[in-house]
Amino acid sequence: MPDFDPYKTLQVDSEAEDEVIQAAYRRLARKYHPDLAETPEAAAKMAAINVAWEMIGDPDSRAAYDRARSAAASTTASPHSGSPDRPAPTASTTRQTPPPEVVSRDWTSGRSTQGGGFDESMRAAEGYGAAGTPPGRPSGTVLNFGRYAGWSVGEIARHDIEYIEWLDRAPIGRNYRTELDAILRSTGRRRSAASDADERRGLYRRR
Repeated sequence: MPDFDPYKTLQVDSEAEDEVIQAAYRRLARKYHPDLAETPEAAAKMAAINVAWEMIGDPDSRAAYDRARSAAASTTASPHSGSPDRPAPTASTTRQTPPPEVVSRDWTSGRSTQGGGFDESMRAAEGYGAAGTPPGRPSGTVLNFGRYAGWSVGEIARHDIEYIEWLDRAPIGRNYRTELDAILRSTGRRRSAASDADERRGLYRRR
C-alpha cells in the first residue's frame, strides 16, 4: 500500500500525541468492528484501521514510520540526489532480560530510561482488551485502555513485566508512575544507585 497513510486512516494529525492516536483507534474500532457495525464495508474499514495501528500505535513503530516517510519525501523532492531510500528498521525478535535500572536515591516517579524495550510479541494480539479475561488475583489499578483493558497492574506484572516497563516509559502511563515504580523495584527491574554503595560500605563497617 504505497499511498496508505495511517494518520489519515485514524483521522489524526501527524503531530498528534500518542494518547490522541490511541483514543482515535479505540473510537474507530468501536464504530467499525464487524461485530458492532452492520455496513458491508465495516470489515475492510476495520482491517485498514488495524494496519494503521500497527504502523503508528506504538512509539517505536511510529518513529520508524515517520523516518521512512521523511526519507521518501526527501527522495521525491530531490530525485537526482543519488541517496537511496533506507528501509525502516524492524523491531528485534530476540528478547533478553535486561539488568536492573539504576537510579539515584532521590529519584521520584517519572519516566524510565531503560527497560525491556518494545518487542513485537508484546503486541501479538491487537485491539482494545485483546489480552482477554484477567487471570485473577487483581492488585492495584485496573487499566481501561489497551490490550490489557480490565486487568490490574499487578496481574499484568505477573504475566508481562515488559509491558509494565513500556507503560512506565509511555506518556499514557504517567498517572500510574508511582505504582509502576514500586512494581519495577519489587521485581528487581529498578534499584537505587545509592543502595549499591551502601552494600559495598557495609562490608567494611566496624563491628
